[in-house]
Formats: sequence, C-alpha cells, structure tokens
Amino acid sequence: MVREGSPAKRAAIVRAALKVFLAEGYARAGVDAIAAEAGVSKRTIYDYYGDKERLFLAAIAETRAGHEQGFEALLQETIDDVTDLEDALFRFGRVFATEVAKSAERTEILRLMIAEAAHFPRLLADRPTRTALADRLEALHRRGLLDVPDPVEAAEFLGVLVTGPVQNRSWYGAVPLDQDEIDHLVRSGVRIFLAAYGR
Repeated sequence: MVREGSPAKRAAIVRAALKVFLAEGYARAGVDAIAAEAGVSKRTIYDYYGDKERLFLAAIAETRAGHEQGFEALLQETIDDVTDLEDALFRFGRVFATEVAKSAERTEILRLMIAEAAHFPRLLADRPTRTALADRLEALHRRGLLDVPDPVEAAEFLGVLVTGPVQNRSWYGAVPLDQDEIDHLVRSGVRIFLAAYGR
C-alpha cells in the first residue's frame, strides 16, 4: 500500500527520478541513485510509489501534465479569440515550435517515451494536447473559419506542419535554429494547413 506523503517530498522524488531516467534510461536507472538524487531513503520511494515502474510512469505523467497546462494556456492566448485566422495559427505554431526546438527537457522526454514505448505502450496512447487542439479546430469549424470534418486528424496535421520541419532541421533540438528560420518554417506550415482546411 503506497502512501501520499509530503507533497514537497513527492515533488523532489519525481524531479530526481526524471533526471535519472533521462540520463540512464528505464532499465539502467536504479532506485538507489534516484533516492540519493532526491535526498530521501530508498524505503521512502517504495512507500510513496510502490516500485520503479510506478515511479517511472508518475515521473513522465507529472512532467507531461506541466507541459499540457502550458499548451492549454497557449491555446487560450492564440486560438480561443480569433480575428485573423492565419495570424492566430502562426502565433500558436511559433510558440509551440520554438518550445519543441529549444526545450531540451521536452526533447529528452520524447526520446525516453519512444525508447520505452514497447514496454509501456500507454505512454503514447494518451495525447491530451492533440485532443485540446482538436477541440479548438472543431470550434473554428463551427464558426465557418475552417473545414475540418475530422478535427483529430486536422490537429495531427497542424501539429506536424508547424513542428515537423523545425524538428527535422534542428535534429530534434540538437542543432540550434534562430527565430527567423523557425518563423519561416512555421508560417509555411500554417499556409499549407490553410490550403487544405481553410474555407
């Protein structure tokens, strides 16, 4: 039976676990190393999380939850109150693609999730950011600004069009891109999206 324990201690364990999992991968990461990084006992980790698998899933889930909150705020700032559709999608794509290109943690977590997906398939099954974007595109469809018979598919395409070229050009964040180049790639992606889905 795991226990809730101290929120501050749980946060420290999750931060430490994420650091160790990113550095070592799931198989090589040891609970002893995580405990040392967090400044807690190994027993505390087992009391709070039960085992390494639950700790791993919690570390990924809690980190992704922070990213999802940021993504929701971005949608609210850019797409929820549209006057110029192309500009709104560009502003959304610009911030999203810049974070993808310049956030080392986001890139490392994505790589870790892909590497461990065969053992933890549910890591890739739940995609709340795609759902949130699809909801916004469906709302734009209802307003007559877009023609998106399948909002989930449209959200996937928009995400790929504004981030895919940036990821490819930057080798998933390994090669720095300046903002002008990111803006050019994003604007091109938005125009392709509107050519397919615009009214």
